Amino acid sequence: MACKSETQTDVAATVHTPEFLNGLKSSGLPNHEIKLKVGIPIMLLRNIDHSSGLCNGRGTRLIITQLGKRVIEAKVITSSNAGQKVFIPRMNLSPSDHRIPIKFNRRQFPIMVFYAMTINKSQGQSLSNVSLLLRKPVFSYGQLYTALFRITTRQGFKILIFNEA
Repeated sequence: MACKSETQTDVAATVHTPEFLNGLKSSGLPNHEIKLKVGIPIMLLRNIDHSSGLCNGRGTRLIITQLGKRVIEAKVITSSNAGQKVFIPRMNLSPSDHRIPIKFNRRQFPIMVFYAMTINKSQGQSLSNVSLLLRKPVFSYGQLYTALFRITTRQGFKILIFNEA
């Protein structure tokens, strides 16, 4: 299923074409079109409910269990709320990147498909299986420390280092 944002609003819609606005990508803003299906892992891009642990920064990961036009049903797979069924509505979202010179809203699910994360995003989490892909050397020992100490078991760790020599 492809979920597209519904409308362009504000002055931006009259000055810029929908194709231009739909093509804009920004950190924290889901793409205009997100390809989804039941069973894929997702990550939240916005805080939805602090009391249920549905927060962007907490490392909450979910699996889609049902798709609707206006709401997604998902199951939490990480955190103390693992196994809990939650509903994620479409929301009006604005880009948080101040380098984008125009203001516009995108009505979309506040999620992104999630198969991997950066070392920085893994900070504060405990993970049983980790595959570390290093295309370039880490820029500091602290970054490598952060990556290595997310792992709860030695058996769940794999590392791939590219050697271009």
